[in-house]
Amino acid sequence: MYLYLNGSFIKKEEAFISPYDHGFLYGIGLFETFRVYDGHPFLLDDHLARLNHGLAEWNIHYRFERESIFQILQELLNINGLKNAYIRLNVSAGIGDIGLQMEPYTEPNIIIFPKSLPPAGEMTEKKAITLKLKRNTPEGKERLKSHHFMNNILAKREIGNSGDIEGIFLTEEGKIAEGIVSNVFWKKGNGLYTPALSTGILNGITRQFLMELARQKGYNVQEGHYSIEDVLQAEEMFVTNSIQEIVPITKFDRQVFPGKSGAFVQQLHYDYRRYSKYLWSRLYLS
Repeated sequence: MYLYLNGSFIKKEEAFISPYDHGFLYGIGLFETFRVYDGHPFLLDDHLARLNHGLAEWNIHYRFERESIFQILQELLNINGLKNAYIRLNVSAGIGDIGLQMEPYTEPNIIIFPKSLPPAGEMTEKKAITLKLKRNTPEGKERLKSHHFMNNILAKREIGNSGDIEGIFLTEEGKIAEGIVSNVFWKKGNGLYTPALSTGILNGITRQFLMELARQKGYNVQEGHYSIEDVLQAEEMFVTNSIQEIVPITKFDRQVFPGKSGAFVQQLHYDYRRYSKYLWSRLYLS
C-alpha cells in the first residue's frame, strides 16, 4: 500500500517523520476520516472546512482546498488500485524544539492514509451500552478531531473488542454525550434528537449532514442536554460516523429498538446512499 507524505507517494513501510514533530511530542495534530465511494470523496468540502478550522485553532498555518486534495486523492487511489476506500487525512504540527512552542507552525507534516473498503452495502446493527467512564471535557473551547484519544481508548478497553457494541459516554453531569467513535441520535414522533455541542462532543460531519437532511424532510431537529431516560423513550436510535455511516441500535442498556427495520433509519440510509455518490457538502443538499 502506498500513502501520501508531504508531496510524495511512498510505500507505507518507507514512511517516517522526525521524533521532534510536535504531533508526536505534544499531540498537536488533527485528522479527518472519510469514505470514497466509487472514486467520490463524500462530503469532502465539509471535512476540509472542519480541518481548516482546527488548524487555525492549533496555530498551524496551512489551509486545504478541494481541488488540490482531490487531485492527490485521485492519484493515491490510482496507485493503490482503489475505487472504494477509507481515507485518513492527517496533519501534525511539524518539527520544533523540545518545549511548548508559541510561534505558529508553518511546515506541518501531511499524511494521507488509504485503506481498501468493499463497495457500500446494507446497514450494520449494533447494541449500545452506557460506559462507566465519563466523557472528558475538550482540551479547549470545543472538541477538535485531534490526536488526543486517551479517553476513547480507555472506553474501548472497557467494552472490549466486540465489533457489534458501541459504548455511549455520559458527561460528568450524567447527560448523554456521544459514542466512542460516533455521534448519537434518536427519533420520537416528528422529532430527531441529538446531544448539543455544549456537552463537549465532536461535531461530526455525518452528524451535521443528517441533521440538515432531516430538517429538509420536515423533522423537528433538537439539540440539548438529555438523560438516559430520554433516549429510552425513543422509537428508534442510531449512531453515526463517516466510515460506518448510519448504524441502527437494536438495544441500549435495557431498552430494545427496531434496529435496521426502523422506517426512519431506512429512509435515511436510502438518501445517504444516493448522496454519497456525488455530494461535496451538506450545503448543497436539495
